[in-house]
Amino acid sequence: MNKKKILSIFEILQANDPEPVTELHYETTFQLLIAVILSAQATDKSVNAATTKLYKVAGTPEKIIKLGEDKLKFYIKTIGLYNAKAKNVILTCKMLIEDFNNKIPQDREDLQKLPGVGRKTANVVLNNAFGQPTIGVDTHVFRVSNRLGLAPGNNVSQVEKGLEKNIPDNFKLHAHHWLIILGRYTCMARKPLCYKCKVTELCDYKNKNLKE
Repeated sequence: MNKKKILSIFEILQANDPEPVTELHYETTFQLLIAVILSAQATDKSVNAATTKLYKVAGTPEKIIKLGEDKLKFYIKTIGLYNAKAKNVILTCKMLIEDFNNKIPQDREDLQKLPGVGRKTANVVLNNAFGQPTIGVDTHVFRVSNRLGLAPGNNVSQVEKGLEKNIPDNFKLHAHHWLIILGRYTCMARKPLCYKCKVTELCDYKNKNLKE
């Protein structure tokens, strides 16, 4: 895809939603981190339903550790992979206190030392909490990037590198959100709603669904 088309796509996405934000609910950077860890292979809606109750009783590393793994599981049992996630959250809380002076690291390398934090999770935290122009490639971003032709790739690493290279710098801060929103509500996996997509005329996808 040429630079002119890419520029046009992001100009349209920006005009439609100038200041996009994550749909995860949180009040502190720590709560954002935990929510993102829990969101792996789960919907933001299911995570928000669980953390709304959890954070009322345990919204800090110390309180989650005091809560304990078994009680933590009770709060997050409606989220997929909750057993492994509960273990990772407890370990992450301990590491934050013991190794990071109870502060969320502001660089990807340190963030990825935390249990349950991969590159995508780290990128999401860096973007939302610290305003860094990182791009977390989840299933939505991966699908939309390939369909649009923004950054074709066979894996998330290839797509992330392509997006970093192809997206103009002035759009990178919000690019992650725009692509997620597009994938979540319009460019769905099974049946994309191309007839209502604002960038469909610029999209390279061959099997467009243009009938409502």
